[in-house]
Amino acid sequence: MDNTTPVDNRKTTLSRSLIGKSPAMKKIHEEIRQVAVSDANVLILGDSGTGKEVVARNIHYFSTRSKQTFVPVNCGAIPAELLESELFGHEKGAFTGAITSRQGRFSLAEGGTLFLDEIGEMTMAMQVKLLRVLEERVFERVGGTATIHSNVRIIAATNRNLENMVREGKFREDLYFRLDVFPIHLPALRNRIEDLPLLIKELVTRLELTKRSSVRFTQNAVIAMSKYDWPGNVRELANQIERMSIKHPDSLVEESDLPGRIIASVSSNNTGLQSHEIEDSTDESDYDRPFELKTPQFNFPSEGFNLKTYMTNIEVKIIQDALDTTGGVVAHAAKTLGLRRTTLAEKMRKHQIDRNTECSVC
Repeated sequence: MDNTTPVDNRKTTLSRSLIGKSPAMKKIHEEIRQVAVSDANVLILGDSGTGKEVVARNIHYFSTRSKQTFVPVNCGAIPAELLESELFGHEKGAFTGAITSRQGRFSLAEGGTLFLDEIGEMTMAMQVKLLRVLEERVFERVGGTATIHSNVRIIAATNRNLENMVREGKFREDLYFRLDVFPIHLPALRNRIEDLPLLIKELVTRLELTKRSSVRFTQNAVIAMSKYDWPGNVRELANQIERMSIKHPDSLVEESDLPGRIIASVSSNNTGLQSHEIEDSTDESDYDRPFELKTPQFNFPSEGFNLKTYMTNIEVKIIQDALDTTGGVVAHAAKTLGLRRTTLAEKMRKHQIDRNTECSVC
């Protein structure tokens, strides 16, 4: 049986979900491929906003359980007194408000993968119950007596230091060792800042695909952004890109357009990307180059030709070239052509020209 196509598709999905060519991200890609083929428990460690759930989904996608369900649970977002019912389910009348029986997340993830995010927020009492499922592969619903067998792979994640919590008596050592079979450490964005141009490009592309808006950044803006620490990591970057697309729709963002905290980091941080690194990654230098229009050469055919059709074709070609040159930003293409944005938009509708939305190469 030829598995070439599925494998290629999976590689593409992995790459598009985990953007970056830095050594740190290449290591993450390799670790995902290594552990996905096993059934081992995985513990994903990293700051908030680094993409722990994305990694978990990719592990599931590459595993033999990929045709079954991936069920995420944020342990920190569910009140401690309700987490047991959320994970294991409950029987009718088990507690006030339990008017019907309900399956828990373990049952929903049967045969698949259960992702326990913010595992460090789980109470000691719940840790005991989770440890039992990991060791014996069985559990009971709240208020029930029937033993339910479980065939679920556990992937846990936290932004806390579980080793310190174990030493402080806040996390069970036996559970920690059960979860820490294959740890994956996700780097903070500031520690892989060379991936910033690719991340910006991908996040802008996703905005465009949702038809919400678009935005582009000058080299100086990207350099300024690379000097910022990004404490909220990729999540903060995504929010900032969306904010810029709202404030400067279909426009080119200059360094001066960035928030004050990012601009302030330029003078206080000597590290960051250089202009040639941005050029190599995103070709953003194209935005600062004048649009070069070459007069087409034409040899008149003896039988004549339709001038209107010919001029229409030229106009369409010029508009498409302008859009290609400006990365699909209508406002910038209009400026390049000496038109109002509304005029160019009307011509695009007339000629049925779609905005060019680039796919991220990562």
